[in-house]
Amino acid sequence: MSFFERLSPYQAVALALLRIIAALLFIEHGTQKLFGFPPAPYAITTLFFVAGIIELVGGILILIGLFTRPVAFLLSGEMAIAYFMVHMPINFFPANNQGDGAVLFCFIFLFLVFAGPGEWALDNRQRL
Repeated sequence: MSFFERLSPYQAVALALLRIIAALLFIEHGTQKLFGFPPAPYAITTLFFVAGIIELVGGILILIGLFTRPVAFLLSGEMAIAYFMVHMPINFFPANNQGDGAVLFCFIFLFLVFAGPGEWALDNRQRL
């Protein structure tokens, strides 16, 4: 058995860690837009306020693993829209338009739509 095959039993835990860390980073973007923490380097508009609500509530749901797949689908779409509305007009390349995070969040959340929450998720509780 190869080294990488020995890692397979930990796949669900690694997926949960990806979900949890991505959620914590995403929540930070929501708190920045809603509460100014950490301080935002841009003005908060109505659209950013709505995005902040989606990011905070969606991030918390992803963090605890509740409704993971539908919430991840919504958040993936939000990040795609954010990239094309905010970053793409600046420059085509994510490295030049500071859109790397939006692209990564978009595809991490899209991955969670298909992979599910992994371990340590409320979605995994037994249904009665």
